[in-house]
This record gives sequence, structure tokens and C-alpha cells, in this order.
Amino acid sequence: MSGSYLVQRLTGALITLLGVSIFVFLMVKALPGDPARVIAGVDATVEEVARIREELKLDQGLFQQFTTFLGDALTGNLGTSAKSGNPVAAEIAARLPATVQLAVLAIGVATFIGVLFGLFAALRPNSLVDYSLSAFTIGASSMPAFWLGLLLIIVFAVQFQVLPASGKDTWTSWILPTATLAAFSVALIARVTRAAMLEILRQDYIRTARAKGASERRVFIRHGLRNALLPVITVIGLQLGQLIGGAVLTEVVFSWPGIGRLLVEAIFARDFPVIQGVILVYAMMIVLLNLLVDLSYTLLDPRISY
Repeated sequence: MSGSYLVQRLTGALITLLGVSIFVFLMVKALPGDPARVIAGVDATVEEVARIREELKLDQGLFQQFTTFLGDALTGNLGTSAKSGNPVAAEIAARLPATVQLAVLAIGVATFIGVLFGLFAALRPNSLVDYSLSAFTIGASSMPAFWLGLLLIIVFAVQFQVLPASGKDTWTSWILPTATLAAFSVALIARVTRAAMLEILRQDYIRTARAKGASERRVFIRHGLRNALLPVITVIGLQLGQLIGGAVLTEVVFSWPGIGRLLVEAIFARDFPVIQGVILVYAMMIVLLNLLVDLSYTLLDPRISY
């Protein structure tokens, strides 16, 4: 891997983050209502509203507000929460581990089950196993996360009362949100694994390996699975980013103390600094994950050179 490629990818990542920061800033400004009035309350005086507007720097021009916001963000200062009065960075740092832990656990479960299902389907194409797994993946990928989460709560927490419906106090409280978050990724990883394996198994070098007397297990695992990993790794990396960003609804449904729930609370409270900070953190993690996926290609396949 050349240094120029790494510099090029890092430059692209910084440009992407700059674009995201501009979009987030303008999007938050486009929200209806006066955030200073919402924070102060309906009974607040004009002086109190003006003071809050000055604290949030809403009395400045739009360009000046953005440059101030961007300069502070580059130094790690994401502002102060208008709702709690705590630094935004501290509030995100307190909630971020719960979101990352849930997303990593979900992608781990999804990878194990999805790859396993994909391999089973590729071993027996157009069989009952293949059709059953295809039906499962279609159903799992069609379910909205919030609907699946509510359905699991009704069945396992309300009807059978074997699992908690919210919180993260015990290990059992991780089961339902993990299953909800992993369902779509299982379906996607299984489909990609099946398609990649079927494509690889049709290649000439697979027939050559079989002709040389290699066992079916060796052909399938060493020659097939290893070469089918690239698209699977790509999907896993992208899905991890989506799970971190898409955990918002899951966290709300299960009252999970992550940054997704923090974002929803901030939107209802018109807490602009928290909204901007959370979305920027989401963007940074997704850009970083995409960069790591790109760089991992050279480790997985020596034929790829940047």
C-alpha cells in the first residue's frame, strides 16, 4: 500500500466530514421553532430568552456561527448542552460505549449466523435448505427495526416474561436489542455470502483443484471461502457503520442508554449542540470504518495493490 493512496483516502475522509458538518449545521438551523424559547420555557421573560440565545451564540450571523462551531469541533469542543448544562463531549462519551458495545455484539452475531446460513445455502443450491434460508433472509430484511423490537417485547417480555423489555442491567437484557439490531444484517450477510460462494465455486481454479484430488472440504474452505471473503468483509464493515448509526430506533424501543437515545431526546428538547455533536460522531465513526474496510483489502487479498 502506497503512502499516496493513504493520504488520498484521508483527504477524502476529511472532505466528507466537512460536508457532513455543513449539512448538519444547516439542517439544525432549518428546524422549526426558536430553540432559545423552547429551552427557556413558555413562561420565560424576554431577557431570559435573549440570554439563552447569547449563550448558544444564536445572535451571531450564520457564517460566524458555522466557523465558531467548526473551530470548536476541531479542538474537541462540541459545545455545552442547552438542556443539562454539561459539555456535549462528556455526555456523548458517557453514552457512546453502550451504543458501540451493542453494535459490535450485533454485527458479531450477524456475521456468525449470516456466513453460516450463506455457506449452507451455497452447499445445497436450489434445495429445500436454500429456499428456506432465502425465505428467512427476505422476511428478516423486510422487517422494520422498531416493529421487530416491539414484536419481540410483546412475545418474550410480556407474554412469556422470560426476558426484560428495557435497560442493560443484566446479560439477558442484551438479547432482545441484539436480535433486533442484527436481524437485517444476518439476512444481508447470508445473501452476499451465498452469492459470492456460488460465483467462486464456478471458477476454473476450483475445477482444477478438484481435478488434482483436493478434498471437497479443502476446496470449499481454503479455495472457496477465502476468495469469497472480500465482498463479505465489505458488507460487514458497512453494516457495522449502519448498525451504529441505525441503533437509534432500537435504543428508543428498548430504553437503551446509548447516543441514539440521546439524539432523540436532544431533538425533542431542541438541544442544538447535542444534535450536532452526536451526528458528527456518527459521521466520524462511519467514515473511519469505511477507511478501515478499504485498507483491509490488501491484507485479505495480496493481489490487490493500491
